[in-house]
Amino acid sequence: MKEALHYKDICLTPTYSELKTRKDADVSVDFLGFKFKLPIIPSNMVCVIDEKRAEWLSENDYFYIMHRFGIDNYEFIKKSQSWNLSSISIGVQDSDMRSLEKMKQNKIYPDFITIDIAHGDSILMKNMIQFIKKLNLPSKIIAGNVCSVDGYKNLKNWGADAVKVGIGGGSACSTKNKTGFTMPMYSAIKQISKSEHYDPEVPIIADGGVREHADIVKAIHAGANMVMAGGIFSRCIDSPAEVVDGHKVYFGSASQYNKGEYRNVEGIKRTLNLDTMTYSDKLLEIEQDLQSAISYAGGKSLKDIRKAKSIRVTHWEV
Repeated sequence: MKEALHYKDICLTPTYSELKTRKDADVSVDFLGFKFKLPIIPSNMVCVIDEKRAEWLSENDYFYIMHRFGIDNYEFIKKSQSWNLSSISIGVQDSDMRSLEKMKQNKIYPDFITIDIAHGDSILMKNMIQFIKKLNLPSKIIAGNVCSVDGYKNLKNWGADAVKVGIGGGSACSTKNKTGFTMPMYSAIKQISKSEHYDPEVPIIADGGVREHADIVKAIHAGANMVMAGGIFSRCIDSPAEVVDGHKVYFGSASQYNKGEYRNVEGIKRTLNLDTMTYSDKLLEIEQDLQSAISYAGGKSLKDIRKAKSIRVTHWEV
C-alpha cells in the first residue's frame, strides 16, 4: 500500500441525479438475513448502549449490539427473546464459554453474537469461533476487530459471518498512541473490500473514526456494509453516558475507567458536549443525510454511493 487514508483525507464528487425528492432514496440495509432502517450501529460501549436503548432500537428496526461489561448475557437474552432482535457481545474467556454452553443447554439463543476483542486476528478469536461452531449455535457470528486483509481472511475462514474492521480509529481508543499499531479507517475498509479475499456474504462493519455523518458515507463508499459509531450517540441527551458539568462522559472499553484497574489500558476517558438530540432525533438526521448523499451520488440506494468518484484532499480551504 502506497498510502493510507483517513476519512478526512478524501472527498466524494457529485454527479447527475434523477431523484425528484431525496425522500425516495432508499437507506435501508440488508444484513445477514435481516433488514434494518439504516446501516448504522451505536457502538457496543457502556456509555453508548444499555438495555433500554437496545430494546428501543430493536423495536424500531435498527440494529444494535449490546455491550458485554457488567451484565449477564444469558439473562439479557431471555429478556430480548420477545424483541425483534436479540444481539449480544462476548469476550474470549472461560466465563464466556460457560455462558454459551448455558444458552445451548436451555435452547435460548441470540440472533447475533459479537466476539468483541481488541486484536481479532489471534488464536483466542480462532478458538472462540470454533467453540461456537462446535456448539452448533444458530446465531450469526460477528468477529473483530481487524484492520488488514489477512485479518479479514482469517476471521472469514474461521467461520465469522461478518467482520468488524477498525483498530485505533476511535476517539476514545489509544491503541495507536500506545502501541503504534493502527490503520486509517478509509484505507482499512477499502483494501479489504477490494481484495481477492473479500466475500460480500461476509460483510464489513466499519468500527471507529466516525466524527461526522460524512464519515458514515465514506465508510460505505470504501466498502462497509454497516458502520459503528460511538461519540455521536453517546453525546445524545438520552444516552446512558453520565452527565458531569453539562458534558457527557465518554470512555473506551479498554480504558481504566471501564476496566476499573490500570492494566493493558488502550482507551481514554473524555467529555463530549451534550447534544439536545435524542437517539430518535439523531437517527432521523443520519437518515436524511444519507438520503442526500445518495442523491449527490446520482443513485437511488446505498450501494450507489460506492459508484461515486473520490478525490484525495491535499489542502482544505474553509
